[in-house]
Amino acid sequence: MNGFSVFMDRDIDAATELYIKQMAKAGFDGIFTSLHIPEDDPKQYKKRLAKLGALAQKNHLDLMVDIAGDALFKAGFSLEQISELKKLGVTGLRADDQLSLQAIAQLSHEIFIGLNASTLIKDELLKLKELDADLTQIIAWHNYYPHPETGLDNSYFCKQNAFLKQNDLQVVAFIPGDDRLRYPLYQGLPTLESQRYLKPLLAYLELKALGVDGIYIGDSGLLPDSQKQFASLLNAGLIVLHAKRKTNDFSRVIGQHQNRKDVARDVIRSAAARLKVSEPILPENTTFRAKGALTLDNCDYGRYMGEFQLVKHDLKADPRVNVIGQVIEVELELLAYIGAGQRFEIVEVKNNGSNEFNN
Repeated sequence: MNGFSVFMDRDIDAATELYIKQMAKAGFDGIFTSLHIPEDDPKQYKKRLAKLGALAQKNHLDLMVDIAGDALFKAGFSLEQISELKKLGVTGLRADDQLSLQAIAQLSHEIFIGLNASTLIKDELLKLKELDADLTQIIAWHNYYPHPETGLDNSYFCKQNAFLKQNDLQVVAFIPGDDRLRYPLYQGLPTLESQRYLKPLLAYLELKALGVDGIYIGDSGLLPDSQKQFASLLNAGLIVLHAKRKTNDFSRVIGQHQNRKDVARDVIRSAAARLKVSEPILPENTTFRAKGALTLDNCDYGRYMGEFQLVKHDLKADPRVNVIGQVIEVELELLAYIGAGQRFEIVEVKNNGSNEFNN
């Protein structure tokens, strides 16, 4: 489950339609929206949800709707008429603590139900079993936290997820976007406080490494290059790294690579081994190798000439190793997720400031 958020604070316009289409093409399979944001006008929700549901169906996307409190009623819907919501394209409802366990159990036989992953306890799960809830239709959804410093603690998050998974529940969490951040605070919508200002792809990979089953973009947008990074990962299994040129040999390594399966401690080694070159690679820019440096072994390394590496942590200068490029600072932590056999791609960032990842 990989999704994104579309909020209904305004009419669904052509730009939003295009964004939904682009995100579906990028490999996302679900939309999250809410019917209970205080700053919004609930009177507009019904027609906007109809439009959003139609777009979800057109793009083959699930649609999870947050219905906390009396939001469903205020928007002109009823829990007694779930079929109406399903016809609109709604595939799941995220409920809050005000919805009774009896109602949740009944609804679970009609539609997917998202429960608050952050607060769900064992007694509630036992009660749902007693009430004959369809637990295969129940998913544990964490909150997102607009207010800085209120996002979840990592250790609590992991402990709670372990409990949920022991009870055979799938877990969904949110990561921040990097475009059209959610009003009124515009400080991101993460589940984990530690991820509030992270690049979306890094936050995604962190949650994946923690065993989270579903990951949704909390905010309303991703910048075009972030969309491309997700498309490469979700559709092709590629981690895209943006890097700056240091020497002309940088052009040799632009494109796709694969980390060797025998993982090195200090560097990521391209499985293509040594690049085929018709002329010797002469020593050039044999400087200190900072974390994220792209390097080529030069002719002084003998038969290793042409080996392409990415440096995992700072290494001293070596006269046999040319520093040909540098991964941009905001993506350095992505290197930790290029494990055994992981495919990655090097994309050049121009030094004229025109690229959004430039820093």
